[in-house]
Amino acid sequence: MPDRPPWSDRRRRTLLVLAMGAVLGGLGAVGLPGGAGVTAGVLAALCAFLLVAAVVVFVAVPGPGTAGTLARSAPVAGSALVVSVLLVLSTAAEQRWIWALVAVAAAGWTGYAVWETRRTGD
Repeated sequence: MPDRPPWSDRRRRTLLVLAMGAVLGGLGAVGLPGGAGVTAGVLAALCAFLLVAAVVVFVAVPGPGTAGTLARSAPVAGSALVVSVLLVLSTAAEQRWIWALVAVAAAGWTGYAVWETRRTGD
């Protein structure tokens, strides 16, 4: 396995804050009464999900330039476009405009990613 650059302090801090959010939210879900406990549990689950996603991204994209690498990733952009279009088609009319905006943004991202991939591939 090739030598990987060490993770930056920003990446470590991000993972630490997400882990602390998951743990503290879980404790809040157990210790807080009623709706506050449910809210803390949802936030804990969100932090845990984001922690796992961040670890996957940090392992897949070593070194600096993670945002640029993800911005030029056509498969990720295309997946976001597909999911957003499915959400446009499956939501109620009151919420459809939000997902339509997300779908337009995802289409722009996909176009940029494909353009950058084709441009740098020559």
